[in-house]
Amino acid sequence: MRKEQLINDNWLFRYHDGTETVLNIPHTWNAKDGQDGGNDYWRGTCIYEKKFPMPEFSADERVYLQFDGVNASAAVTLNGSVVMTHDGGYSTFRCDIADYLKPENHLVVAVDNSVNDRVYPQKADFTFYGGIYRNVKLITVNRHHFDMDHFGGPGIAVHAEVSGKDASVWVRTWHNAENGIVSIVLKDAEGNVVASGQGTDTEIMIPNVHLWDGLEDPYLYICEATLTVEGAAVDIVSTRFGARYFHVDPRKGFFLNGRSYPLRGVCRHQDWKGIGNALHKEHHDTDMAMIREIGANTIRLAHYQHDQYFYDLCDEYGFVVWAEIPYISEHMPNGRENTISQMTELIVQNYNHPSICVWGISNEITISTKDKKDMMDNHRVLNDLIHEMDPSRPTTLACYAVCGPFNPVAHKVSDIVSWNLYLGWYVPGMFLNNFWVDFFHWKYPNRCLGYSEYGCECMPNLHSAHPRRGDQSEEYQCKYNEYMLKFFDKRPFMWATHLWNMFDFAADARNQGGEPGMNHKGLVTFDRKTKKDSFYIYKAWWSKEPFVHICGKRFVDRVETVNEVKVYSNQDTVTLYANGKKVATKTGSHVFTFRVHNLGQMQLEAVSGDLRDTAVIRHVAKPNMSYKLPRDGGNGGNWT
Repeated sequence: MRKEQLINDNWLFRYHDGTETVLNIPHTWNAKDGQDGGNDYWRGTCIYEKKFPMPEFSADERVYLQFDGVNASAAVTLNGSVVMTHDGGYSTFRCDIADYLKPENHLVVAVDNSVNDRVYPQKADFTFYGGIYRNVKLITVNRHHFDMDHFGGPGIAVHAEVSGKDASVWVRTWHNAENGIVSIVLKDAEGNVVASGQGTDTEIMIPNVHLWDGLEDPYLYICEATLTVEGAAVDIVSTRFGARYFHVDPRKGFFLNGRSYPLRGVCRHQDWKGIGNALHKEHHDTDMAMIREIGANTIRLAHYQHDQYFYDLCDEYGFVVWAEIPYISEHMPNGRENTISQMTELIVQNYNHPSICVWGISNEITISTKDKKDMMDNHRVLNDLIHEMDPSRPTTLACYAVCGPFNPVAHKVSDIVSWNLYLGWYVPGMFLNNFWVDFFHWKYPNRCLGYSEYGCECMPNLHSAHPRRGDQSEEYQCKYNEYMLKFFDKRPFMWATHLWNMFDFAADARNQGGEPGMNHKGLVTFDRKTKKDSFYIYKAWWSKEPFVHICGKRFVDRVETVNEVKVYSNQDTVTLYANGKKVATKTGSHVFTFRVHNLGQMQLEAVSGDLRDTAVIRHVAKPNMSYKLPRDGGNGGNWT
């Protein structure tokens, strides 16, 4: 049976200037210069080398070398022979290396993230980290095995079609054994067999199926396929799957398993401060825990294929996922083949995840596109490809803000559409969101509409008693997000809304908020150490976990003698105390606003039942200038 071996340790890394060091995978060479601003992080080719002994395998077995993620192009040489190349920085790829192995082996991987006109992404508001930043494995399998050579996929595809209380589970497998027999076993979450069948393309009925039902009940089955040749089992593959059904209504929004299920959530980039994209499981776990804390039920995994482990977490915790490729910002006529290969890999490798409900074709592709005819044709090719490969999921795309409501990109390609709109941030006037969305919905009542991005910059060290657009203050981000959450609540027809972004992330071309190289629209700082106040307005709106949170804890020094103090909570009643004396009790929802006379140092305490939170504010004669955006700190303009 198949065996896996990680070979992440002790690689020799050679930087472009000839400098060498020994390191472990995952790794990126842009963990520092890709996060410090200046738009000058090094892009080019670096070399990874590893020596390893002959793995144990018999004459009846094959050995595959697998890379889970190399950005952006890779040329792999083993013992002097080129064994594979790959273009696309975010998907799994592998090849059979058994015939190239020797008692001592020398593996060389040339990794290239340089500027070119054929591999996406090339223009976007995030750093394109170079490196072998996900696991490297040796996988030993019998010479007769489930397919290992088809776009990095698992060799098995599972889809459950729900009808009434039952589900018909379609299972397709691919293998290379001419006379092989495939046996299928379906197991429940506890490992008990619930159904079985036989064949490479078969349907199996699960009576009284237990649905995968979002956050409330993300139930997962297991499908196990066994390949038998001449009476002996030679290979086994298994995958988890969920039985669910959904649809999108242009007037009523998203429905899961027959009930209204408004999708309200966040976008996520995969990088961390000082680490770049070279994440370990604990980083993914931390991100997931924070997204769960605010009570979101959907995640747009932008702008590329994410780690399989994170898709697994989404399955386990019940998130509805938007998955996409990095066909972004700039259409490249020479890049069509790469969009097709990346989309194919995305679908083949992720087909079995019940969390994924939509495939994203592109993002803001009209920013700088000269050949619009070729761009539109590329989109149609991708849309047709998705429908051919997976008719069970709709297609979508994220339109650029200045792509008007009449633009054919929004109407003539994908099944449903969303917009990246920052009205109230890049454009003055939060009320413009109302006009824009209501006009689109009036004009195109049969077109499903969502927000794929919205948000505003925030540095948690910047503060204002009178927040305004562009000041990067924590208070303006709160004001903005309070407005947007109310706005969405009044428009249930919006099929999904995804905040940009859950976490601050690196965009080396930016210079904003006094910290260059960053996009600061996150609810949490890049190092994941600080939850901004806006984190808690989302928690107040979406989460069922009882809490109270006093805003402005970092806004200690205040010149005003009467201060507005906000408390975010998902409770109905909140009482505020100042220096032990009751200020007021407020009844309401989400946001509780109090006025506090501040004549010295005030110890604030918010109370709701057994829930408590504290903060300190202090009256000062002069403004604390560290709360203000420095003159050279950027003005909130877009990265373009």
